[in-house]
Amino acid sequence: MTQLLNRKKQPQIKPPGKIDFPQPEIVQLSNGINVYLFNSGTQDVISVELIFSAGSWYQQKPFTAMATNLMLREGTRNYTAQQLSESIDFYGAHFENTTERDNAYVALYSLNKHLDKTLPLLAEIVKNPVFPDAEYNVLAGKQFQLLEVNRQKVNFLARTHFNPLIFGTNHPYGMYLEPEDISKVSAADLADFHKARYHSGNCTIAVAGRIKPGIVKSLESHFGGNNWKGIQTQSLDYDIQTEEKKAHFLVKEGAMQSAIRMGRVMFCRNHPDFSGMKVLNAILGGYFGSRLMTNLREDKGYTYGIGSAVVPLQKSGFFVISGEVGAEFTQQALTEINSELLRLCNDLVPENELSLVRNYLSGEMLRAVDGPFAQASLYRELLEDGLDIRHFEEMIETVQHINARQLQELAIKYLNPAGLHTLVVGPAEK
Repeated sequence: MTQLLNRKKQPQIKPPGKIDFPQPEIVQLSNGINVYLFNSGTQDVISVELIFSAGSWYQQKPFTAMATNLMLREGTRNYTAQQLSESIDFYGAHFENTTERDNAYVALYSLNKHLDKTLPLLAEIVKNPVFPDAEYNVLAGKQFQLLEVNRQKVNFLARTHFNPLIFGTNHPYGMYLEPEDISKVSAADLADFHKARYHSGNCTIAVAGRIKPGIVKSLESHFGGNNWKGIQTQSLDYDIQTEEKKAHFLVKEGAMQSAIRMGRVMFCRNHPDFSGMKVLNAILGGYFGSRLMTNLREDKGYTYGIGSAVVPLQKSGFFVISGEVGAEFTQQALTEINSELLRLCNDLVPENELSLVRNYLSGEMLRAVDGPFAQASLYRELLEDGLDIRHFEEMIETVQHINARQLQELAIKYLNPAGLHTLVVGPAEK
């Protein structure tokens, strides 16, 4: 007889035990491309993701990196854009492409039984795009209109104008796209960028799902060999030039809300303080029960949502607090944010709050290895920063054992409000 669950009694909270991080099988194609195989899962599906060092860091003109990645499906030597789209849909596959500051990603999700038909399409898209002028003009027009729409939103303006304050306007992490930048980029620029960045010497492959025998042979057939070497180019180094002035206000007349951004330059994932800052950030604004949410949303009603993040990049990183508040509450919200930052600097975090955050972060780490696609995504982040799975094991150790005094020392070191840049985008004060 099944015993009924007593819903009046809270289940016992148990910290997670040792988390087993799956290690991928690593093979190398004949042209030197490293392939990471995550063979697990119960569904007969597979993902093949190609990772290129082709983010906005490497572009000479704004918009080039993003546009190149977006245009990959808009026609190749052997397929029109319509033929590619129809073929991918016919086999029930899904194609994703994204561009970030450091890297560009091209991924295929496919049923195993159709992989022999869909994998050649992925190879065609990555290796043989032709960047037709007509399709590029359509894409550029759409992106121009989208940018004009987004520039009316205070949150978008705050996001794009904040990084130049902490990195500098000439640093790749600080640059943002202006409408006139789009008109300065041509289809020929995209072809040149593709030739320089999308090639076998600049590629890593991650495969996840129920991997069938023969997958390495298939990858070698489509992505091995030296027929897509490309042009080797060097990555430039840039100096960070942080704006000396700390407080900034950008007027957006007619806005009902003000967007707030506060933060500073931080560090890469391999910095010794990174794991501790992840715990401290969770307490401040890293989840729904954080101090910022409790104060500004639950207690004061200034906002629907506010949070903070520690963002690691390959060559730097940053910490940011972000949220939108009612325009009439802007100054009060800034006061409360500063109050929460100073509380972390001046007072020890109570043990019951720290225990709650430990359990939350441990649960998030368990979710990060739940399934082959999540495992591949986690491992990819480590690879990009030159780390291995020991980094994640060390983070678990930090989450479970960091104490309140250590957190206070980190807050004093990194979160003193006097050392943070503040940007507010909203209506002019009356």
